[in-house]
Amino acid sequence: MLVTLLTAAVLLFRYRNTVCTGPMPVSLFTFIAILFTSGLDVGLIMFPLLDFQLYADEPVYAFANPLAIEFGFWGFLVWGFYFLTTFYFCLVEPQLKLFEIPAIKFINNVVIIGTCAFTAFLFFDYLPTYIDGITPALRYGLVAVVIMFAVLSSTDVKFVRVLSVSSTWLFFALIAGVWLVSGMGIGGLADSASNVTAYFANLHRFLTPMSEYHQFYLYWWFAWSIMIGQFVARFVGNLKVWQLLLALVIVPSIPIAIWFSVLYYYFSNDIVVTSGWRAAMVVVGVIFVINSLDSLIRLYTTNLDTTTERFGRLPYVLGNWTALAGLVLLYRFTPLKIEWIGLVVIGIYSAIYFLVFTRRNELQTESA
Repeated sequence: MLVTLLTAAVLLFRYRNTVCTGPMPVSLFTFIAILFTSGLDVGLIMFPLLDFQLYADEPVYAFANPLAIEFGFWGFLVWGFYFLTTFYFCLVEPQLKLFEIPAIKFINNVVIIGTCAFTAFLFFDYLPTYIDGITPALRYGLVAVVIMFAVLSSTDVKFVRVLSVSSTWLFFALIAGVWLVSGMGIGGLADSASNVTAYFANLHRFLTPMSEYHQFYLYWWFAWSIMIGQFVARFVGNLKVWQLLLALVIVPSIPIAIWFSVLYYYFSNDIVVTSGWRAAMVVVGVIFVINSLDSLIRLYTTNLDTTTERFGRLPYVLGNWTALAGLVLLYRFTPLKIEWIGLVVIGIYSAIYFLVFTRRNELQTESA
């Protein structure tokens, strides 16, 4: 945490006016939509109401209110990972091509596939919390269908763009709907959101794990960080480094803070989320899962050259669906954890730091 965030700060200071452009630049709104929906998953929708109670009950989190803790687990500082990796894949990787080294390329794609499957597993694991009485058969069937839709969507990059933008607007609509029916109004939302300031007053506490649950979140963020940077770097459109920081760290944190503030009003005032709105949350959660999965599937299939152009649509769809469904079952029935994936990613970070250092003269020469 300390090394990566310090690196991000140094890069911001040193290269703040350097322009970043990916091979497939898009508008700023589309870029942020792709980042937001690819870099988050169903946990953003389904975790907060459960997490608030945990933070209220556990003494380790007593230094701040549950909303500030949840925002710290999901917003602002941790998005610095994405800034660091997006900067790397925009400006460094095209020159050094370290992720083309066979060992690093193989391990990185194993991480992508494993994290992709974990997203689907989380959705499977939390379904009973949001759909009362759901049967095991329906749980497995729904996850299987979601994975299939994600694989189909990944066959064409235009689907990724359309789904990212549409799911972003749908998420905004969900926030507005849950806010309206609560009766909290502008004043109630502002009062609830004011609790987020406790996060910034205790920012230093989030730099290292304060509990096993926080450690889980940090490993989870590490697991996502390289592959999200590798994916979204393709869509950066002529942004200076300081603008890239705003787009990657500040902008996504705003809707997260608003959504959590709305849900925290429900929690703190003992308001029950009705079954209809829980169903709406599940629908948005499904779309987020599909959006996250299709981005990652497209990334690792491109990296491994296992695309539809090479193998055809049917083998591509069946192969990816089988691989991801099988890994979901591994998470379900074996001790496999996302923490292991995160630890592997920290190893990749270490290797990249070492290789960038050893090849720094080559990088400086080409930059000049």
